[in-house]
Amino acid sequence: MAKQASDAKKKRIKERDAKTLGKIVTLAGDVPKKAYLGREPIIPIPIRARSNTLWNKKRGILEMGDNKADRQLFNLNQAKQYMQTLLHSASVKELIDAEKTLSLRGMFYKGLHTIAGTASEKTFGAQDDSDAILEDLEVAIGALREELHIYAKKRGTMVGNITIIDNGDEIDCRRMGTGGYAIPGIVEPDVIEFKKCEAKFVLHVEKDTVWGRFNEDRFWEKHNCILTEGSGQPTRGVRRLLRRLNQELKLPIICVLDCDPWGHYIYSVIKQGSISLAFESERLAIPDAKFLGIRAKDYDECELSDDVKIMLTDTDKKRAGEIMNYPWFKDHKGWQKEIGLMLKNGFKMEVESLITKDISYITEEYVPQRLKKQDWLD
Repeated sequence: MAKQASDAKKKRIKERDAKTLGKIVTLAGDVPKKAYLGREPIIPIPIRARSNTLWNKKRGILEMGDNKADRQLFNLNQAKQYMQTLLHSASVKELIDAEKTLSLRGMFYKGLHTIAGTASEKTFGAQDDSDAILEDLEVAIGALREELHIYAKKRGTMVGNITIIDNGDEIDCRRMGTGGYAIPGIVEPDVIEFKKCEAKFVLHVEKDTVWGRFNEDRFWEKHNCILTEGSGQPTRGVRRLLRRLNQELKLPIICVLDCDPWGHYIYSVIKQGSISLAFESERLAIPDAKFLGIRAKDYDECELSDDVKIMLTDTDKKRAGEIMNYPWFKDHKGWQKEIGLMLKNGFKMEVESLITKDISYITEEYVPQRLKKQDWLD
């Protein structure tokens, strides 16, 4: 039975790779084909911007629209980007042929060299340039980054009542010590399989420092859950894993984030998806994710001291106003009240501020009480 499952998995991977390779070859083959016909080679790139992002209210996610921009080889302002796109395409073909993967950083160096005929012109000025081209390539050929055999730097941790299979290795997330299981950049079913899970929900916290408190207090054991953190805005790998836990294991995703525009934005990204990655919302967004705290009302309800106040800057206020006007928050009375109260208070708060009450106040009182009352925003 195990061998049959393994063989079926290998077959799926080969079929997926063959499909992706076909798209890469078609993209590259279009250059001589167009040149032979006397036409300019062009790569249509779907636009990854707010102007081409649609809010699907029924599904509760952001989606990418149909607008595209042509990347032209004979346009001096676009020729370098055109070359960079084909350069990365060639590297992806090599990875697929070799059945290997590379990090985003590795892809930057794989394509980095001085352009022939120039004294010092580099193919890429910085990794950000390389990363942007890879995202363009994803949307241009309709292939996910994982299908291109590329992964991002690991950032995020997990511990709790679940056993997983990571590339053939069994990982008991109940026995991960103080460090936890490092969530990889690629968490697709071909890499990460769920084996045994007793957890009833996932508690996702914003930062490693807060996660460390929950882990040390063994909150996940006492409350039968899985504990994750995203080190700020979670990577695609973390968001994809949360989505899989939610969709495949039917686990509620409950977030503990800062009471500031950044924490609100992180929640928005987890719940609805992001503008720059709207083309991935289908596999990343979690429409029923919940925001448990920390909340603007907690300054009074938890009787916190003035020491926890971080005064809002003009930038914070402007960002809060923008978030209030997001379509998915604009008609939500709870979120209008939440952000409005933060603005009225004139200050923001970090989750760590609850430590001023007691070292374990957040794990022993705050979160358990909120969970019992189902006191959260959705």
